[in-house]
Amino acid sequence: MQLTVDIQYKQLIDIIRHLPPNQLAMIKSELENTVAENSAVTLKTDFQEFLLKGPVMSNVQYIAFKENRKTFNQWRSK
Repeated sequence: MQLTVDIQYKQLIDIIRHLPPNQLAMIKSELENTVAENSAVTLKTDFQEFLLKGPVMSNVQYIAFKENRKTFNQWRSK
C-alpha cells in the first residue's frame, strides 16, 4: 500500500525542525548520500558526453599516427 501526502516545503521544514536530534542526524546523512550520488551521476554523465563529442580518427589518420609514433620511437632510441 502506498500513501501520497501533499506537503508544502515550509510545512516540511517545520516538521523537520521539530524532530529529535538523532532523527535529524539520520535525515542529514540520508540527504548527503542522496546529493552525493546525484552529483556523481551528473559528473559521470557530463564527462561521458564530453568524451563522446570529441574528435575521432579515421582509419587513414590512425595509420599515419602509428607511422609517426614508430618514427619518433626510433629517433628517441638512437
